[in-house]
Amino acid sequence: MEENLKDVDLNVRAQALNALLQKRQLQIFKQGDFIVYKQQTKEESVRFKGLSSEDMLIYQAIKNAGNMGIWTKDMKRETNLQQPQVNKALKNLEARGLIKGVKCVSNQAKKVYMLAELTPSKEITGGAWYTGQNFDTEFTNIVKQQCLQFVLQQGVATIESVADFVRKSGISKVELKVEELKQILDMLVLDGDVEEVISTGTGDFAAIPINKLCYRGSQARIQESSAFTNIPCGVCPVLRECTDDGLISPKTCIYYKKWLTF
Repeated sequence: MEENLKDVDLNVRAQALNALLQKRQLQIFKQGDFIVYKQQTKEESVRFKGLSSEDMLIYQAIKNAGNMGIWTKDMKRETNLQQPQVNKALKNLEARGLIKGVKCVSNQAKKVYMLAELTPSKEITGGAWYTGQNFDTEFTNIVKQQCLQFVLQQGVATIESVADFVRKSGISKVELKVEELKQILDMLVLDGDVEEVISTGTGDFAAIPINKLCYRGSQARIQESSAFTNIPCGVCPVLRECTDDGLISPKTCIYYKKWLTF
């Protein structure tokens, strides 16, 4: 803009930009250390009509965060707006149904904001194994037992065949992704109920490609109750996503805290 409008007085430019912003013909957002303007479509002009420049800066920061969402502290840092301005913008955007607040499963006191039409990431909600902000033990155990029975009946099963079984069985009202069922199978491995094996392409593996990871009933089943399975980690489907400094961590696990105070 500086290059193309170098002959136009700075004050005139500012007045023109403000007029276009008020008419919602331009969209303002921050890119690095720079304020950037973008022409809006007619649909966007109608959708954002009546919103202030501060509202649009907050909207853009939320949009850029995607389905991971963004905390108010980060909005303030990214937009250089004061907290009262951030709060006012959030109130306006929520009232218009453009954004929504979502509580983090790892910290229920912390709320992040994202566009209203987005589905929060599993890092925020905990994925299929959480209902609201609570770990759904009953649902997890049902899926776990059904997967175990399927593997035992089949003799040898792949993750894809397990996923196909779960989908056709109707035991889950929500679609369980392959990676989520992998978490269940990992739990069964940790429990000692099943074991991971590699297909040889012969015998029991005749219908399975060579070197394909498979699951079968453990050749040395451990007791149903063990030192490991008696702690929350032993029955947690998101164990492998749990890290010291992650959204899911021992520090933020309410079930581990309850177990320690038992």
